[in-house]
Formats: sequence, structure tokens, C-alpha cells
Amino acid sequence: MSSEKAFLGHPRGLATLFFTEMWERFSYYGMRAILILFMTTDVAQQGLGLDNQTAGAIYGLYTAAVYLLTLPGGWLADNIFGQRKAIFIGGVLIMIGHALLAIPGSTAVFIAGLAFVALGTGFLKPNISTIVGDLYPDDPARRDAGFSIFYMGINLGSILGQTFVSLFATWNWHWGFGLAAIGMLAGLIQYQITGDKYLKEIGKEPKAKSNTSEKKNPVFAIAILAVMVILIVIAQMTGYVDLTTAPGVAQSMAILIPGITFFYLLNIILAGGLSSDEKKKVVIIFVLFLGAATFWAGFEQAGSTLNLFARDFTDRNLMGFLVPPGWLQNANPVFIVIFAPIIGALWVKLAAKNMNPNTPIKFGIGLILMAAGFFVMVIAANAAAASAGAVGMGYLILTYFLHSIGELTLSPVGLSVTTKLAPKAYVGQMMGIWFVAASFGNLIAGLFAGGFDSEDVSQLPDLFMSVVMLGVGAGLTFLVFSGLLRKWMGDVK
Repeated sequence: MSSEKAFLGHPRGLATLFFTEMWERFSYYGMRAILILFMTTDVAQQGLGLDNQTAGAIYGLYTAAVYLLTLPGGWLADNIFGQRKAIFIGGVLIMIGHALLAIPGSTAVFIAGLAFVALGTGFLKPNISTIVGDLYPDDPARRDAGFSIFYMGINLGSILGQTFVSLFATWNWHWGFGLAAIGMLAGLIQYQITGDKYLKEIGKEPKAKSNTSEKKNPVFAIAILAVMVILIVIAQMTGYVDLTTAPGVAQSMAILIPGITFFYLLNIILAGGLSSDEKKKVVIIFVLFLGAATFWAGFEQAGSTLNLFARDFTDRNLMGFLVPPGWLQNANPVFIVIFAPIIGALWVKLAAKNMNPNTPIKFGIGLILMAAGFFVMVIAANAAAASAGAVGMGYLILTYFLHSIGELTLSPVGLSVTTKLAPKAYVGQMMGIWFVAASFGNLIAGLFAGGFDSEDVSQLPDLFMSVVMLGVGAGLTFLVFSGLLRKWMGDVK
């Protein structure tokens, strides 16, 4: 399979995965571009009429669920369905979800639609990335380059979705949601037509079947689950968390997600039948989880605080045309499409000269670039406060540029290295852990939106500066400890 070079110098199966992911991201990012705007629009204008805090919490919970459900999605693929079937099931559920969102007039149907999209993405996201890694079993440098090209598909879908779904939504919110459903249908058709021909047997069998010698301790796993449930009940009874409101649930999940992830990985380390080397690599996966979660907590504010800033405090008049807020988010995928092949080629050339930065260093650079983007927003917010008006679109575009380059140094590399670090029988589940980092980051991004006051721009510089400090601190930590982390990664680069 690896000898077939029919898609930009890579296996032809990469094209199947590229276009499947492109249409899935068309539907996801297109819907995300209008979601918080729809929820905060007055009922008189066919919106839900929610305040920023409630809408931000729902946004955070939904986008968190989208990625949190990749963990059971990865497990089911590893143990029952296989990656290929899980991808198809996920696509069908996503399409149903967007179709439900296209039905106007019912909050219950709206919530059901979000649930279907989240569940379907949980099946699709970790498993399609796993198969990309399987295309390159013995070539780490080309695998990184392959993931960079795969990332172009993600961002091409994002551009198309945010452009056309946002445009349709200016006419009717539900037309936008319906277009997202059509996009996912296109992806499913393409996947079914080309999958068997170009992916052959990759991903058909559950990976756990190929490692029947592993020793598992289900009693330990059940005990950990029981402890987590008891802690949640106690926290609710003592008032430490509040599970009766959307903001309360979101705040509670911000505590529970990293806790559950830690205990989940602890279970695999202690009761998963792993060697000493494999256990160290699982620890590294958790460290990368923390770094990625911090990055996404800033980056994913594109759909929350930065989207609200675009609507409320940005001059979007372009030669008499009022640019939809969601269109500004296209700056990110445009930059990704332009720079992904450049960055991917750079890693290959540096590897040939034995100068390729290790993964922890790349994570540190990505986090600092994310922080730099929010420093631009600190300047933008101060300018808006000083003028008591809207600022130019250039601030957001520069922020998205810095975030895009940071994304390219962290995300495709993180995807690739996770497939290499993961124990063989847990590849799908470890990809689930990677996406749980995105879940946690999205949740935090939604909570930040709850602190966004559309009537008072003066509070935004401090809000944005808190993200700057978080990103710089995390980035420097990765740079300082890169040597130790690299040592624990063993033969994985």
C-alpha cells in the first residue's frame, strides 16, 4: 500500500480519507461558525435568544462532547467495529444530527441534533486519523508529511463550510444547518465508493484482536469508574459542582474531563498488560494531552469569544458589503491550506539533515504562537475600548495567522506522534485521548465566552491577557523539559 503514489506523492488511500474528512469538517465547522450566533440571536430574529453565559456553556458542552465521545468511539472501533465501519457509522449519525438542526421551532429537536452530531463525530474523528497513520507503518517523516496533507483536507472543508453555511444562515439559520447535512452526505458517498478499492484491508478488523496476549484487569477498571461516580455524586451534594444549569455543568466538566482522563490512562498503565517502555509512552501521551488541551483552550475561541468579538466589536464593512462574522474564521483554514505543505516539507528536509525539532519543542513553539495571537487581541480590545467603537478586521486576521502556524507545529505532529506512541491494542483509544484534549479545550473556550460582555469591551483586555499568560507558561514548560520528555519517548521521534 505504501508503494502506491497517486495522491501528492502519497498512498492513494490518503485521498479517500482526505475527502471524507474534508466533507465532515465542512459540516462541523460550517455549523460551528453559526452556532453561538444563532443561540444569542433574539427570538424575534429566529434565534434562540439566550444570554452569552448560557449560550457559551451550551457551545462549550457541545464542542467538548464532540471530542470527548472520541474515547468510547475509539474503544468501540478497537474492540468491536474496526476503524472502517466506525467511520461510516459516525458519518451517518452526523448527517442525521445536522438534518435535525435544520428543523425549526423546537429546542428539544435542536438539542437532539447537537447530540447526534457529537455522537457521530466521536465515532469518526479518532478512527479516520488512525487509518492515516496505518498508511505509513515504517516511515515516520512521511507520516508527518501525510498528516500535514490530511490537515489540508480538514481546512479546505472548513473554508467551504464556514463560507457557504454562514452565507445560507444570513438568509435562514436552518438553511445553514441543512447545508451542513448535505455536506456530510457527500462525504459518505465518496467514502463508500473509494474505500474498498484504495484502503483495501486497512482498518477492517478491530485492532484488539491482533493482540490477544495482553493482560487486562477489568476489576481495576470498574473500581476506578465507581470511584469517579461516587466523587461526582459527593461534589454535587456538597455544592462543589452544580449539575442543574448549563454553566454549572460546563464548569463541572472542566474538572471532570482531565480527572477522568488521568484515571483512564492510569488504568491502562497499571492493568493493561503493558511493558515498561509502553507505560512510559502512555505517560508522554498524557503530558501531550495537557499541552494540546491548553492550546485548544485558546485556539477554539475562534468559534466563541473571537466570533462574538467579530460580531460586536469589529468593523466588517467591506466596500458596502457586511461580511458575515463566520467568514472571518476562514482566515485560519486559508492559512493552513497555504502553509501546511510548506511546514510538512520543512519537517522532511530537517529530518534528512538530522535537525528536525522533537515533538515537545514543537508543542512549546505552538503554545507560544497561540499566546502571541491573543496578545494581538489584547491590543485590539484596548483599541476598541479607547475608540468606543469597532476596530478593523486586521486584528483578527493576524491572530488567526499566528494561531494557524502554531496549529501546524502542534496538531498534525501530535496526531502523528500519538499513533506512534500508542500501544498496538490501544491505538484507537489513544487517538480518543488526543481528541479528549480538544474536548477539554473547547469546553474552556465556551466558558471564556460566558465571560464575554457584548455591552462592555473594557473587560476584554484582561480576559484575553489571561490566555496569553497561560499559553506562554505552558509553552516555556515544554521547551524547558523537552530533553526529559524526549528521553521517555524512546525510539519515537
